[in-house]
Amino acid sequence: MSTLPWLHPDRVALIEKGLSERIMILDGGMGTMLQGHRLDEAGYRGDRFAGGHDSLHDHDHPGECNLKGNNDLLLITQPDIIRGVHEAYLEAGADFIETNTFNATRVSQADYHLEHLVPELNRDGARIAREACDAMTAKTPDRPRFVIGVLGPTSRTASISPDVNDPGFRNIDFETLKANYIESARALIEGGADTIMVETIFDTLNAKAALFALSELFDELGARVPVMISGTITDRSGRTLSGQTAEAFFYSVEHIRPLSVGLNCALGAEDLRPHVQMLARIANAAVSTHPNAGLPNAFGEYDETPESMASTIRDFAASGLINIVGGCCGTTPAHIAAIAAAVAPYPPRVRQATDQAA
Repeated sequence: MSTLPWLHPDRVALIEKGLSERIMILDGGMGTMLQGHRLDEAGYRGDRFAGGHDSLHDHDHPGECNLKGNNDLLLITQPDIIRGVHEAYLEAGADFIETNTFNATRVSQADYHLEHLVPELNRDGARIAREACDAMTAKTPDRPRFVIGVLGPTSRTASISPDVNDPGFRNIDFETLKANYIESARALIEGGADTIMVETIFDTLNAKAALFALSELFDELGARVPVMISGTITDRSGRTLSGQTAEAFFYSVEHIRPLSVGLNCALGAEDLRPHVQMLARIANAAVSTHPNAGLPNAFGEYDETPESMASTIRDFAASGLINIVGGCCGTTPAHIAAIAAAVAPYPPRVRQATDQAA
């Protein structure tokens, strides 16, 4: 894979230039912003799915299956809402915009009987983010903005049995995951993604399937895009759900020679710090983090304010730990604006001389 040319060499050069000059800013929570719209079932269905199985627009979908909560579907039914979220984060200072495709794989869309929409969802996700980034770049040509095509972890885990009475049982296998990721990644690239991020990794075997899928896809295309990797430490034990420390996780995925490796979700910034510090010490790639706005409270909400979160992240920057930073669950454009301002005075983490992004 490392011998393949870049698909968009000019964009890759601009990303590398940005990373060499400053701490770059990732966007914040998508789900948090969508919850604020309080969409009901009709809102999620939009015009296209309003008629259920009788719909003239999409007769493939069974009307009795609820679609509320399928945030990825809003790319088709409410694209202006998704575009508005992207624009808000760009105005807040984001350099990178993540596509709204966290669950845009067949295995995840099967919950809604919408597997057939996966290519469309990913292409639209990248296209809408691309349009928003290009519009902002036109306003600030000295600071281009970039689209990250998101591959989420799926709703299945290849390492752990979902049945406590049958530890050897698996409800997904490596080849199925690989096929899912190839389909989604191809459409993300077709839609205009600058990079692909395998994110919120709780099971490294799932991530391995995604990275293998990307290698096969790049060989097929005869070109590659930068790969970004972000795992999640699921609790204060300091391990992923499949049992790895941050250090072990990095060594499991470094073979892909990622543009960046980091951690997101699950914990707030303060609890993530020691694990980010470990990655900063060992990673021969850019280090990223986009934490939650603290830990969820008894109502499942996030209490950390933009100011408090930015104060913690400022220490990450002052300590030379990060190259890319943003927010995950519970964060808003206000959080991203505060974080961007907090890290602006500090130089990016110095990457090791052996760094070779892929």
